[in-house]
Amino acid sequence: MIILGSGPAGLSAAIYASREGFNPLVIGGYNPGGQLLLTTVVENYPGFPDGIDGPVLISQLRKQAEKFGTRFIDTNATAVDFSSKPFKVTADEKVYGADSIIIATGANAKWLGIDSEKKFIGHGVSNCATCDGPFYKGKDVIVVGGGDTAMEDSIFLTRFANSVTIVHRRDGLKASKVMQERAKSNPKIKFIWNTGIEEILGETSVSSVRLKNVLTNEVSEMKIGGVFVAIGYNPNTEIFKGIVKLDEKGYIVPIDEVKTGIDGVFVAGDVADHFYRQAATASGSGVKAALHVREYLSNLEDMQKSRT
Repeated sequence: MIILGSGPAGLSAAIYASREGFNPLVIGGYNPGGQLLLTTVVENYPGFPDGIDGPVLISQLRKQAEKFGTRFIDTNATAVDFSSKPFKVTADEKVYGADSIIIATGANAKWLGIDSEKKFIGHGVSNCATCDGPFYKGKDVIVVGGGDTAMEDSIFLTRFANSVTIVHRRDGLKASKVMQERAKSNPKIKFIWNTGIEEILGETSVSSVRLKNVLTNEVSEMKIGGVFVAIGYNPNTEIFKGIVKLDEKGYIVPIDEVKTGIDGVFVAGDVADHFYRQAATASGSGVKAALHVREYLSNLEDMQKSRT
């Protein structure tokens, strides 16, 4: 079997699969580990009451998978062929075959694209309100975006933050009417329209932002304790277009949680999940996918034996 991706979903699948002797190959990508590599402290992953650094958690999961015999290739898969058995995956111009596949390639958050943003990721800049919100108790924070995710994140952050300011480059929101009304009626949420973030400022952590009005070019500075970027995600599904069913945003459409509609090809984690997007839920779906693979390969083996 081959597992595509090495975030919590892929690594959890690998632990279960390798422990049962299926000898999985993980094609982990050029940046193995997924979004947790950008997270300084994870406080809500079960089993770590004092929290754990994202990269450390990924390292521990990988060691556990390696302990049971998982093999790793830290390169990107560039093509797949699921039209016949064995399934084929191309990576670094080599073709690998497998009886079963788990797609766990994840999704990448869209960022603002300014240099200072990278500097402060994990130190005042985040793309996950539900992950990092509790770190901002009593602080004033900014949420960038105008869609449902931005509204949901803003409302969630009001549980912890002193105030939430939604900064949007337009004079209207893309969010659903219901979400707009909820955000606008919340006394802790205010809006800055027709404005983008030009620079994020601070020493070791975020202390302020430089804002620019896109209509007047007026520049102002605002003291702030955190910046949450909520402008969407890009699922890593480019090589699966036309092969497995994708929704309008490019996410794989799962059947019964982890099936893809192709017998023997399963899916786990954020590549098929644009609602929860948590390390723990990704890990759980990886386990489910691995258990389905176990059943699939066992049935396949029984069929082969009956033919002989």
